[in-house]
Amino acid sequence: MAKQETESAKVTEVDSLTVSVGTMANMFSLSERRIRQMAEEGIIVRAAKGRYKLVESFKNYTLSLKLAAEGANTDDPDGEINIDEEKALHERVKRHISEMKLQVMKGDLHKAEDVERVMMDMLAAFKTRLMNIPSKVAPVLENRDAAYIKDRLTKEVLEVLNELKDYNPKDFYSDEYVEEEEDAD
Repeated sequence: MAKQETESAKVTEVDSLTVSVGTMANMFSLSERRIRQMAEEGIIVRAAKGRYKLVESFKNYTLSLKLAAEGANTDDPDGEINIDEEKALHERVKRHISEMKLQVMKGDLHKAEDVERVMMDMLAAFKTRLMNIPSKVAPVLENRDAAYIKDRLTKEVLEVLNELKDYNPKDFYSDEYVEEEEDAD
């Protein structure tokens, strides 16, 4: 019964999902040897021996196909593949992947999951503060004139809105971020 429950369990967090070389080869309709070659080239992301990160590898593979399609227009009209052009294209894909990884490490490019996490936390806190305004000011506003009520509510709303302006770029840095050393000149 436990096996049946495990098989039917839904996977909700796919970013950390790893698969075997056989599964990866089957998904991409490639040989296992080609998957291992692509891992050496940096397109397929190895998580451990014989295990590969599914989502990151899929993104890289899709990018390599897109870049290859862009370069397909330069192939020989007879359908012959120019090996030098293919190697150059392949190096371009690897360089592009490396540049993106470097941008993430420097904090210039943020992963979608990091942005989503920070924004969800910030908006949840904002919603909580906003929803607390009525219970906070209702006792103070009792038997007050309209001008006072308006001023007090405006003050409370501005206080909550000011919390949103406190942007801290470091909140968006992933675990891969590397602090750059500044010169002590």
